[in-house]
Amino acid sequence: MQPAEQTSLIMLRTQLSRLAAYNYWANEKCATLILAAGTAKADLVQQSSFPTIRKTVYHIWDAELVWIKRLLQESPVSWPPSSQFNGTLQEGLDAMLENSKRFIDYMDSSTDDSLQATGNYHTIAGKAYTNTVIDMITHCMNHSTYHRGQLITMLRGAGQTAVTSTDYIAFCRLNPAS
Repeated sequence: MQPAEQTSLIMLRTQLSRLAAYNYWANEKCATLILAAGTAKADLVQQSSFPTIRKTVYHIWDAELVWIKRLLQESPVSWPPSSQFNGTLQEGLDAMLENSKRFIDYMDSSTDDSLQATGNYHTIAGKAYTNTVIDMITHCMNHSTYHRGQLITMLRGAGQTAVTSTDYIAFCRLNPAS
C-alpha cells in the first residue's frame, strides 16, 4: 500500500470510529431523554414512521443488530429481537445501547483489510446484496440518525421541551478530534 493510500485509510478508520462513537453518544442521549419523559410518553401514539417512541427505539435496536450481524457475516432471516421483547422501557433502551456499543467494538477490532472488504448478505426478505464494509457502517449510522431525529420530534410532540441536540457537531464539540 502506498503512503497516501495508508494515510487515507487511517483517516477513514478514524472517521468511522468517530461515527460509531457518535452513534452511541446520541443514542445514549436519546435514552436519557426518553427515560426522563417516562413510559406513558414513550407509548403515546404519534404520526411518524413508527407509532410510538418505544417502537422507534426498538426499530433502531433491531436495525443496528441486523447490520452488525451482516458485518460479522451473518444474515438474519427475521427482524430480531424486539418483536418478542416484553421487558421494560429501560431494558429496551439498554439493549439498543448494547448494539450501538458493538459498532465501537467492531471498529476497534477491524483491520485495514476488513475495512476495505465487501460484505455479502441477504435482506430479511432473502434478496442478496454486496456492499463495502465502509458503506454498510455508514448506512447504519445514518439510518440511526434519521430515526433519532424522529425520536426528538416525537419527544417534543409528547410535551418534552428540555430536548438537547444530538447533532454530530455537538458530539464533535464535546469530543474534539485528536
